Amino acid sequence: MKKTILSLIILTFLIAAGCSLTDRQTQAPAASGEGGEAAVSTGAGLSTDAAAIAQARGLSPADINAALKTFVPSGQHDEYIIFASGGHAGQIFVIGVPSMRLLKTIAVFTPEPWQGWGYGVGNKVLDEGNVNGKEVRWADSHHPALSETNGEYDGEFVFINDKANGRVAVVDLRDFETKQIVKNPVAIMDHGGTFVTPNTEYIIEGGQYAAPLAWEYAPISDYNEKYRGHVTFWKFDREKGRIDMDQSFAIELPPYWQDLCDAGKLVSEGWIFCNSLNSERATGGIEQGKPPFEAGASQNDTDYMHIFNVEKAEAVFKAGQVEKFNDFAVISLQTAIDEGILYMTPEPKSPHGVDVSPDGNYLVVAGKLDPHVTVYSFDKIAAAIEAGEWDTDAYGVPVLSLDDVKEAQIEVGLGPLHTQFDNRGYAYTSLFLDSAVARWSLGGEPTDERPEGPWQLVSRTPIQYNIGHLVSAEGDTVSPDGKYLVAMNKWAIDRFTNVGPLLPQNFQLLDIDNTGENMQVIYDMPLGVGEPHYAQMIKADKLEPWEVYPEVGWDPHEQAVSPNAVAVGEEKVVRNGKNVEVFMTVVRSHYSPEHVEIEQGDHVTWHMTNIERAYDATHGFSIPAYNINLSLEPGEHATIEFEADQPGVFSYYCTEFCSALHLEMTGYLLIKPTEPSARLEK
Repeated sequence: MKKTILSLIILTFLIAAGCSLTDRQTQAPAASGEGGEAAVSTGAGLSTDAAAIAQARGLSPADINAALKTFVPSGQHDEYIIFASGGHAGQIFVIGVPSMRLLKTIAVFTPEPWQGWGYGVGNKVLDEGNVNGKEVRWADSHHPALSETNGEYDGEFVFINDKANGRVAVVDLRDFETKQIVKNPVAIMDHGGTFVTPNTEYIIEGGQYAAPLAWEYAPISDYNEKYRGHVTFWKFDREKGRIDMDQSFAIELPPYWQDLCDAGKLVSEGWIFCNSLNSERATGGIEQGKPPFEAGASQNDTDYMHIFNVEKAEAVFKAGQVEKFNDFAVISLQTAIDEGILYMTPEPKSPHGVDVSPDGNYLVVAGKLDPHVTVYSFDKIAAAIEAGEWDTDAYGVPVLSLDDVKEAQIEVGLGPLHTQFDNRGYAYTSLFLDSAVARWSLGGEPTDERPEGPWQLVSRTPIQYNIGHLVSAEGDTVSPDGKYLVAMNKWAIDRFTNVGPLLPQNFQLLDIDNTGENMQVIYDMPLGVGEPHYAQMIKADKLEPWEVYPEVGWDPHEQAVSPNAVAVGEEKVVRNGKNVEVFMTVVRSHYSPEHVEIEQGDHVTWHMTNIERAYDATHGFSIPAYNINLSLEPGEHATIEFEADQPGVFSYYCTEFCSALHLEMTGYLLIKPTEPSARLEK
């Protein structure tokens, strides 16, 4: 009897979830095994077996509802794709929604052996991110940004910053590979990158901790005079798929700690907004008996939101009104003030982000130490600038009155951080201290989809635990989709099986496709890499990645056929003095040539072309002891170079299980020693 009741409960939820039943799909109850209990069968395969599983595992109707909402059957695809920062991994994670399946790790700042990134290919790109000649092979990747057209994600590129080393990377989403890493010549580190303007003209990289520009030295006692903040505008050449360093510039800012930025859109297009903290200009020094940073940098009631006129900044840069730091153009603070590029206005203390509403009318700032979100009106900001009435800070920057530009304040809870939006007029703010997501209404009259009046807290949904960032479906664009929101939680106490003192992060998927107070947590996804920081979620059908490379011999770095591509019949080994070139084709299930004989001390340049055209016909290539490991996707060409400094016999082999004869896909690299070994002489 209990099984029958539970079966009916499950059936009710199936119907609620949109599973239609026909007379042919619904069968009359039939006697089943023990006790003659009735079985309920539907087109979805519901039976007493399912009821028994639910009962044995103690699943509630809400659990079953959540499972139905997130289950993506084998062979079907997710509706959305998340691009999430890889945190200390230095990469980008690609995650499907609603399944929350990890689909791929995009290798960016850190070597990644499965893709051969940094083990024969990608080395030149990784070297672009070296700092003052020092090899850097880790990163703290923070804020991915998808390229946009007219304020909509276009699925062509994704960018991401490295907070630890002040770098920005470009990933081409035709093949999900990193094409460029640029090191900021002005700042040693950053935090507020990356964010794009509505047509991806610029990639914005905000600063973090104030320091002398261009990595120079100055004693901390000279903080007010010689330490500075910055924001960098990286010019993006979409046709080349690269940042154009020569057309990029930075703006010198006061020594506050600039943080996250967002670009204006629609009515506010042409403006950039960045929050900041430490308006106190605290310098720490607990070892000298001074207040620690967390106390010194949170004394004031407000900090400063920075407001930039992008068009004026671009005009000043093109007119050559810049200084040079490490040969990089910088608009000085005084020029930014004189030319009407930079304004500020007070914002809640210790903020952590500014988010522009989909219509571009409102800017939302949450202060970590203030239970409110403060909403600014762009129209009021524009009017205040036009009126020309303001105070100034200690550096002469115009500071607009908060009363002149504020639209509303909403008390949402403790520890508010970041805000996302949906398509019905709701905003969602993460509450770090309350471990919750607050839903509140934007401006405008009530509607059927959003019956609440403007600027009202609607609900707070508990999550587990200490949420930082959050991401909704296309929630950073001019037309969010709603439906799903992911809480990116820092703590995962009691959520998952204990794996030692270092716990995974927890991405929790929320169903937000409703009105009122009910926002259900429908999936917990442990992510055992720390610390994933921020993400963006795009409709999957906007992505158009290649299945195989367009032509055989394709060089992914240049996105063109390599001049060294090898065709069948062109395989050879060519010696020119101590320089040896190997030309190889790769196909199931052999390399050609299979024997490569060289001498110790040779400089080897090895060209490999995967001549496969079948989808997913990927091959690997590895040489032991030489730190070489490649992944060659269908049609891909790669060239590696190394010094044959270690003699011996080395079996190169395919590292990707490619066919029934995978183990037979091998060859011998024979490196003849310059001097016979004592063992061989015996």
